[in-house]
Amino acid sequence: MLRKQFLQTVTLGTSAIAIPAFGFAMPEDPLPGAMVKDFVIAGHGNLDKVKQMLGDKPELLYSTFDWGNGDFETALEGAGHVGNKEIANYLIGKGARTNLFVLTMLGKTQIVKPFLEAFPQYLTARGPHGLTLLHHAQKGGGDAKELLDYISGKGLTETKSKL
Repeated sequence: MLRKQFLQTVTLGTSAIAIPAFGFAMPEDPLPGAMVKDFVIAGHGNLDKVKQMLGDKPELLYSTFDWGNGDFETALEGAGHVGNKEIANYLIGKGARTNLFVLTMLGKTQIVKPFLEAFPQYLTARGPHGLTLLHHAQKGGGDAKELLDYISGKGLTETKSKL
């Protein structure tokens, strides 16, 4: 009986010590929705506000706003679908998690093309607001011309996916 109590105590005590050692922590309160929304909106075209908000609250870099019906968007994705390369590159430089849509807008052919070859089903994937890779390639202008031709050549003609 004494051995059983000892093992339970050691196991519970060790668990409490091991959790912080592995970097697990209790989650903090979520960022206020209005703040996240303002940051995502700024990501579409207001670099000064993006910089100011990140200076005040660096956690915004990874925040995602839920516009409803499964339409989630980050500030980086906002910059991506409007073709704002300056904001997109700034956020990526800060460590924002990017995706295929933003990389397409930026004309990162050496990343996007092999990805689409390996996973062709992504050709019809939807980004924020249902916008497709074709839309993002169009917004990328000259930098994304090669990807625009490639995506169009694969048969994608819609700039917005139908649900």
